[in-house]
Amino acid sequence: MNGADTAWIIVATALVLFMTLPGLALFYGGLVRARNVLSVFMHCYAIACLMSILWLAFGYSIAFGGSGNAFWGGLDKMFLLGIDADTLAGTLPEVLFFAFQMTFAIITPALIVGAYVERIGFGFVLLFSSLWMLLCYAPVVHWIWGGGFLADGGIFGDTGVRDFAGGIVVHETAGLAALILAVFLGARREATKPPHNPGMVMIGAAMLWVGWFGFNGGSQLAADGGAAMAITVTHISAATASLTWALWERIKFGRASLVGIVTGTIAGLASITPASGFVGPIEALVIGAVAGIMCQEMVNLIRNKFKIDDTLDVFAVHGVGGIFGTIMIAVFGAGAWAAQLGSLVIVGVFTTVVTVALIYICKAITPLRVDHESENLGLDITVHGESAYHLNS
Repeated sequence: MNGADTAWIIVATALVLFMTLPGLALFYGGLVRARNVLSVFMHCYAIACLMSILWLAFGYSIAFGGSGNAFWGGLDKMFLLGIDADTLAGTLPEVLFFAFQMTFAIITPALIVGAYVERIGFGFVLLFSSLWMLLCYAPVVHWIWGGGFLADGGIFGDTGVRDFAGGIVVHETAGLAALILAVFLGARREATKPPHNPGMVMIGAAMLWVGWFGFNGGSQLAADGGAAMAITVTHISAATASLTWALWERIKFGRASLVGIVTGTIAGLASITPASGFVGPIEALVIGAVAGIMCQEMVNLIRNKFKIDDTLDVFAVHGVGGIFGTIMIAVFGAGAWAAQLGSLVIVGVFTTVVTVALIYICKAITPLRVDHESENLGLDITVHGESAYHLNS
C-alpha cells in the first residue's frame, strides 16, 4: 500500500460524492420551477443512497469481479466478500477503490435526473435507476475499466479504448439514457418557464467544478504528476468552455447569461473527462473552446429542431461532451481511431437497447409519468408533501 496514493484517493472519493451531494442537486434544482426543486433534491439524494447499497451488493462485483469473463465481472465480490482493510487493489486498499468507484456509480444515474424532472413518477425513478446502474452502467465499467473486451488486449488489440475518467462509461451512457427517457416521457406541459434560481445553479456548477478535480484527478489512482496534470487540464477546459459559451451567447443573442456561462463550465468538464489523462494544457484549451460552442448548438438542436424536452440538456451537454472528448483523444494521437469510435458505437447501441427495455419493464410496474394535476401543482407538494416555495411560484 502507498500512503500518499491512499490519502489522495480518500480525498478524491469525498470530492466525487460532493459532486452529486450537493453539487448536482443544486445545479439541477436551480434550473427547474420553484414548485419542483425539492423533488429534484429528493431524486439526487435517494439515488445516492440506493446506488450505494446496490454497488455494495452487486454492482462492484459485476464491474470489477474476477470470476466472470470479458463481458461481466461475476459475483465473487458481492457485498465485498473476501475483502477486508488489508486487501489491496494496486497500491490502494481495495475497499477504498470500491468506495471511489461507488461515487461514480452514484453520479452516473443521477445525471439522468436532469432529463425527466418536473413530470416523472418517483417510484419509476428508483426502479429504473437501480436496474439501469446494474444492467447498463456496471457492465460497461467492466468492459472498459475492469479488463473487459474493450480494454487493452480486447477486440481492438493491445491498445483498447482510452477513457480516462468516463467520457464513454459515464457521460455517453447517461446522456443517451437521458435522451431516450425524454422521448418516452414527452414534453412538460409548461416547458418554457425560466430557471427559478440562477444563483443556485451557479453555486451547484461551482461545486461540480471543484468536485471534478477528484473525478478526473482521482482516476489516476495515484498521487503523482499524472493526477496533477489531469486536474490542470480539467480546470483549463472548464474555464475555456465557460468563456466560449458566454461569447457565443453574446454573439447570437446580444447578452451573456449566468446560467449560460456555468452550463459552459459543465460542457468543458464533460468534454475533457475522457481525455484528462492523455492530453496537456494546449489540447485542453482546444477541447474547451470547441465544447462551449458545440454543446450550446446541440442544446438548440435538441430543443428547437428535434423538439425533445431533455429538460436540463443532459444529452447535449454531458452526452455530446463525453463523445466529443473521446474522439479528441484519437485526434490528438493519444488513442487509436478504431478503438475510440468502435467503443462509442458499441456502448451506444448497448445503452440504447438496455435503456429502452428497462423503460418498458419499469413502466409496466410503476407509472412513468405523474398525472396532469400533480404536474401542474408541482411534484414537491403532490409527491413529497412539502414545499420550499409558494405553490404559485
